[in-house]
Amino acid sequence: MLQILLPFLLFIAVVVVVVFMRFFPIGLWLSAKLSGLKVGIFDLFGMRIRGVAPEKIILPAIMLYKSGNYVSINQLESHALAGGSVMNVAQALIAAQKAGLKLDFQKATSIDLAGRDVLDAVRLCVKPRVIQTPLVSAMAKNGIQVKAIALVTVKANIDRIVGGAGEDTILARVGEGIVTTIGSAESHEVILENPDSISRTIQSKGLDASTGFEILSIDIADVDIGENIGAKLQIDQADADMKIARAKASERRAMAEAKEQEMKAYEQEMKAKLVESEAEIPRAISEALESGNMGILDYYTLKNINSDTEMRQSFSSGISPN
Repeated sequence: MLQILLPFLLFIAVVVVVVFMRFFPIGLWLSAKLSGLKVGIFDLFGMRIRGVAPEKIILPAIMLYKSGNYVSINQLESHALAGGSVMNVAQALIAAQKAGLKLDFQKATSIDLAGRDVLDAVRLCVKPRVIQTPLVSAMAKNGIQVKAIALVTVKANIDRIVGGAGEDTILARVGEGIVTTIGSAESHEVILENPDSISRTIQSKGLDASTGFEILSIDIADVDIGENIGAKLQIDQADADMKIARAKASERRAMAEAKEQEMKAYEQEMKAKLVESEAEIPRAISEALESGNMGILDYYTLKNINSDTEMRQSFSSGISPN
């Protein structure tokens, strides 16, 4: 009977040991004790119950304790439950202490929970970063296009990093400053002779306000000449004016042609009425003769007057009468 129960009892013992080691990490507890960190075995059990991996709390806590940063286990666990990275915060606090930066646990956790990499922010305070603007084009007052690229050296500002704007805002403001400086220059030659005038003007504007960075320097890496935009705009304006003039001339020509057609139609109408009126003359004369209102002598006198009129018109036009 004992031989039958022995394997089962061994299995039960192994399961109990595994479960105990899972919920009561003895090795982690011994590491904390040997490091001088005060933590109970049931504290680790409580972390397991609350869904927090004890090693993600104890290892950073040992690092902080050894470096002289005294942060309670409860504070670290609260930050982990809030979704923060305890290890990142611990490394950032140690790095800040070594670099002589003022960074406490409250501020570090705020930066971490804000979605910023707190360790990278500390490193950026110690070792500034150089970011490059894209190619920025602007036109000087003489119409010549100038293209420039700037290198911006920035370091993180721990006090403003929570809620402060990022690198994209810095690049946008520097680009705006380049455009403003080039646009206010009398000619492109002024920029080419003193490219550092761009950096001086930009730095005096305080472009790092309300950002999580501090601008240390702005250096112009490249300056080049582009197109003669002023001349191109003048040419485009001249072409546009010419098209407008042509359109107006076409409009006037169309109106003149319409007026001419109208006059021709009027002349045709008048000629038709004249022909119609002339056709009525013989009938009127005939009716006058029949009614006695006109004698035969009057008729011949009228004919003579008409012949004399036609002769005079022929002489005036240089055409001999038929």
